[in-house]
Amino acid sequence: MSSHVDFEDEAPSNVAPTTLFGRFMLPDSSEFPCQVVNITTEGATFVTNDVPPVGLDIVAYLEELGRIEARSAGAAPNGFHVTYTMTGARLERLHARIKWLENKRNGNGSENRRHQRYEPRESSSQITLPDGRVYQCEVIDISVSGAGLKVDVMPAMGTYLMLGKMRGRVVRYIENGIAIEFARQLDAQQLQTQLAS
Repeated sequence: MSSHVDFEDEAPSNVAPTTLFGRFMLPDSSEFPCQVVNITTEGATFVTNDVPPVGLDIVAYLEELGRIEARSAGAAPNGFHVTYTMTGARLERLHARIKWLENKRNGNGSENRRHQRYEPRESSSQITLPDGRVYQCEVIDISVSGAGLKVDVMPAMGTYLMLGKMRGRVVRYIENGIAIEFARQLDAQQLQTQLAS
């Protein structure tokens, strides 16, 4: 059983008015390119020549949103609608990325940066999550109050982590990564160390 979702009736504030490119995979591992439009917190429209049957589970990889899990929910002009099947923290992370996409589209990508940011001389670093997992990352920029990191994982908003020896928390998603705010601001000497090391 499947329910029809009318994406045209979504509140405009829930829509990220942009087109993303990506690909989706069906349960038989066949893979197809697509464009994604009408992205909301409930679902999206995939524009493609390859329309799967209603109710089929798919996995999609979309630029700026990453991996999503969804279910085909009916035909659309030049494609089909999907509804998300993710739940809990994974769905919350997706909603945060959609919100970031809206902000970027509306010209708010810099999001109230309070301090001047610098490009570090040595960008390779690592983050350590609360459960002890360690991931390599690239420091895109850094200031006395935080840093932008290119990283393959998307910790939940508000997660505290360690960037090297500096503690911070995830405050937003950025393209290909996360922005963190340090638990304690760096002083000028600490910042200079980061820029010179």
